[in-house]
Amino acid sequence: MKIYNILILALFLAACNQVVEEAETANGATQNQEASSSLSPLESRVIQAEERLNQNEAGAKVWKAIESHGGLEKWYGNGLLQFHFDYQPEPGQSGLRRNTLSLNDYWSSQSTHTIQGEEGLQFGFDGQRAWSTTGEKVGGINPRFWSLTPYYFVGLPFVLADEGVVFESLPDAQMGDMSYQLVKASYESGTGDAPDDYYILYLNPETGQLDALRYIVSYPGFFEPGQHSPEKLMRLTGKTTVDGMVLPTAYETSMWQDGSPSPVVTRIDVSDYAFLTEDNSGALNMPEGAQEYIGL
Repeated sequence: MKIYNILILALFLAACNQVVEEAETANGATQNQEASSSLSPLESRVIQAEERLNQNEAGAKVWKAIESHGGLEKWYGNGLLQFHFDYQPEPGQSGLRRNTLSLNDYWSSQSTHTIQGEEGLQFGFDGQRAWSTTGEKVGGINPRFWSLTPYYFVGLPFVLADEGVVFESLPDAQMGDMSYQLVKASYESGTGDAPDDYYILYLNPETGQLDALRYIVSYPGFFEPGQHSPEKLMRLTGKTTVDGMVLPTAYETSMWQDGSPSPVVTRIDVSDYAFLTEDNSGALNMPEGAQEYIGL
């Protein structure tokens, strides 16, 4: 009888413990939900990106690069970013100079461009539609392709915190006197206009920052399915700090051939950086009189 009573008591205590544990779990879940609901959209987006990138070693390296360039919270929180982006093919190289003043919203992937020397010519992307003042290419520039091209290069590594990016660590590689950590960033199917694009990031092991990248272009307006441009190497040849953010001021781009760069084929200058924190609602909408650009 004594043993029977002890067994009953043990079962009773175990049941009580289970009830307490379930209550604590439910209470903890409620507290987590309350904490999550108390976060601002900015805090939530940053936390989700940090969790997503730190799921593997390659993504963690990219997160470290984002932190070393100023951090995602500042990047999203500093306001719209304006800059002058001057893309200049070297003499004898094909391609047009693209020289624009650009206003960019990295929170919602919107951008507008004013062609320098042609202030009446504008184009952009409002998050859904590409547009231009004529509804066609302006100054030889494809609005759908180029609206977010400077946006993306200047925004590296921050733009890799978006959903749909896949990271892979590659063997370290020498460039100049530095052995760089390499991370390949590619995209899940259906991400953006050109999900077959990839970027191979050269991350400085001492600073954590992005110093160079290799990339391809697979934009369907230029290439058939499965085709893409030759791989290129883009070096960041200058940087500046603006409101706590480390940003590029110059690039040199070369063709990447058999593991080595060609002579420089394009140079890019980026200047006149400014984070605009005042109310700019509507500044990135398609302006009155402009027309949607329909083509790829």
